[in-house]
Amino acid sequence: MDLDPKTDLHFTRRLAVPRALVWECWTSAEHIPHFFVPRPHRVTACDIDLRVGGRFNTTFDVDGKQMANNGVYLEVIAEEKLVFTDAYSEGWKPAPDPFMTAILLLSDAEDGGTTYTAIARHRSAETAEAHKAMGFYDGWGTVVTQLEDYAKGLMP
Repeated sequence: MDLDPKTDLHFTRRLAVPRALVWECWTSAEHIPHFFVPRPHRVTACDIDLRVGGRFNTTFDVDGKQMANNGVYLEVIAEEKLVFTDAYSEGWKPAPDPFMTAILLLSDAEDGGTTYTAIARHRSAETAEAHKAMGFYDGWGTVVTQLEDYAKGLMP
């Protein structure tokens, strides 16, 4: 994937859980509330229609304030790639103020784990810088740690 250092924020980590389980957690509304935002914030609602053009809607409680985050899936390749954006909502309705497109890449790692790459693609360098200043690396890093911990608890 061609990354632009001005507009794309990204990192890669190795997770000690199988790729199929990481995929299940990312694509099932029942799992999303357990990891998707850094604690103590929480997901209070999640609605997924896992298909290109399908909805990926979440509502967060951040310090007592409800924040709706509606988007759609742009690409879905089972257990390999998940791309979603807030630039559109279901029905391809353009968002008035889109923020980013997220790209998750999953591949098998040694010992049955997962190589996990997260990319946040922005429309402008300014938006990417704002996201970085908001704590992209700490926030998304915390989310992937929470995901790994949660997924480990689902393993037999």
